[in-house]
Amino acid sequence: RDRRYRLERIIDAIEAENPDIVCLQEVDRLVRRSRHDDQPRLLARHLRFHAVFQANVRVGAGTYGNLLLTRFPVASRHRLSLRLGSKKPRGAQLVVIESPEGPIHVVHTHLGLAEKERQWQIDRLLDHALFRSGALHPTLVVGDFNDWRDTLRSGALAAEGFRQVTSPPSAFRSFPAWLPLGSLDKAFARGVEIGHARVVRTSLTRVASDHLPLVVDFHLA
Repeated sequence: RDRRYRLERIIDAIEAENPDIVCLQEVDRLVRRSRHDDQPRLLARHLRFHAVFQANVRVGAGTYGNLLLTRFPVASRHRLSLRLGSKKPRGAQLVVIESPEGPIHVVHTHLGLAEKERQWQIDRLLDHALFRSGALHPTLVVGDFNDWRDTLRSGALAAEGFRQVTSPPSAFRSFPAWLPLGSLDKAFARGVEIGHARVVRTSLTRVASDHLPLVVDFHLA
């Protein structure tokens, strides 16, 4: 909100929740606006987590994209393009993580701004062989869905057996952080027991990012 680049605020917001898995969008690597920092490397090193980065958008000589961090070993990782035509590049990370309770398939994505684009992206994701190869495991689909009208929960995801964790949307408003109106950051689960889900509203999270963090506590079914 204050237009200052302070990566330490993101780190503080993460550490305050002590998560096992972290999914971040619009993470910079070697971009001028963020002092040419390699943010995936810096975050992974500070948190001592395994890192999986997906570069989606070029910015000068650098890139930004999706970053998954986890304290547990990574069994497999895939990067899937969800770009539709000439629209802004989008993508999904498909990562199988070896948690203490067993393997979990985490799908981390950042969808487009148009409703038809998002519908196409979800259909492409769910139909893709890479998704289906990991979908034998309990699966979480998480990220910034840009789904203001909450239309995705009743379509292909529901048909594939996914339950929307972030429901009702009025309880999960995360954007913009300083006056949250939209439930854009969502989670869908299959084969996963959800203990609790919440949006973190603190003085730190309101200024650290333009989105409030979504936290989901879960166990494998």
